Amino acid sequence: MKQRNEPSFDESILNIKSVLYFIVIAIIALIFFIFQIFNTSDSIIPLPKFEAFEVDSIHSNTPSKYSKSNENFWIAPDIASLKGSALESQILYGKELIQNTAKYLGPKGSVAQISNGMNCQNCHLDVGTKIYGNNYGSVASTFPKFRARSGIEENIYKRVNDCFERSLNGQPLDTTSAEMQAIKAYMLFLGSNVEKGTVVKGSGLKDLPFLDRAANPESGRKIYQAKCASCHMADGKGVKAQDGIVFTYPPLWGSNSYNMGAGLYRLSNFAKYVKYNMPLGATFEAPQLTDEEAWDLAAFVNSQSRPTKATPNDWPDISKKPIDHPFGPYSDQFDQKQHKYGPFKPIAEAKKSKQKK
Repeated sequence: MKQRNEPSFDESILNIKSVLYFIVIAIIALIFFIFQIFNTSDSIIPLPKFEAFEVDSIHSNTPSKYSKSNENFWIAPDIASLKGSALESQILYGKELIQNTAKYLGPKGSVAQISNGMNCQNCHLDVGTKIYGNNYGSVASTFPKFRARSGIEENIYKRVNDCFERSLNGQPLDTTSAEMQAIKAYMLFLGSNVEKGTVVKGSGLKDLPFLDRAANPESGRKIYQAKCASCHMADGKGVKAQDGIVFTYPPLWGSNSYNMGAGLYRLSNFAKYVKYNMPLGATFEAPQLTDEEAWDLAAFVNSQSRPTKATPNDWPDISKKPIDHPFGPYSDQFDQKQHKYGPFKPIAEAKKSKQKK
């Protein structure tokens, strides 16, 4: 009977190496599989870098029903419709950044320390979805667009960084960063049910009539003490959460609040914002402040100290400045105090008359 040839020593070593190689590959595959499971769960794991994309790459289950003639209020698409999609992690991270900006990018931020501790959601309510709560409903449909403030056509990156440098009194985000791409992705998702070029009903802030008088900071002080101080505190510094990182109630003035270049430093914007959103629980359908209270409250808050910001390049065409822009020069005869506190009707009428000529 033929005897079986026994493997040589070298062949045995080779076989052992093959087995070990197979085990290493299996372990790597297992680690990758576990990572994928966690990465698609409800917890948010920031990725090192996301690819940029445009709104056409987002598919929402909410139909594209908003057109220029549509009278319906905008409704944000259901974020649950993203479940299992390739963009889910990125868009959820963008939402998280809007909701808890300070956690990632504030003074004690886990990603970078480039902002004042406020969250984007402090100005863009309900994570940018509230009707007349300064929402993002029309961002995807209207950007890029020309803005008179800068005198150039701006993209979403420029607009987001304006907020970081002004409302968050910080530094701009790298436009190629995972964070900027995630914020953009979230904004594009929210506008994925809106026709290009459309400004949806309920976006931005609801208009508020001008008073026949100047807004009164002293009257606003009394309103603030009665209706706002319980949340934002008598000193306007807000209330921090237990973690000491984010604000439960944001500061309305002081070193951690928005600076003088922010949109809310314009009286009309602040008055519109509080009229239809504050105190807590107010909506455009059920406001809690009168028009007079909203204007006076805005005058008081914006008369308090806050960070300064030089904006020498704002409004290169000064004739395009909003009538309540609080810094000169101006293309009319009204002084800086009236441009800040009003009365605004005479300025508006003079501007309208000049445009007709």
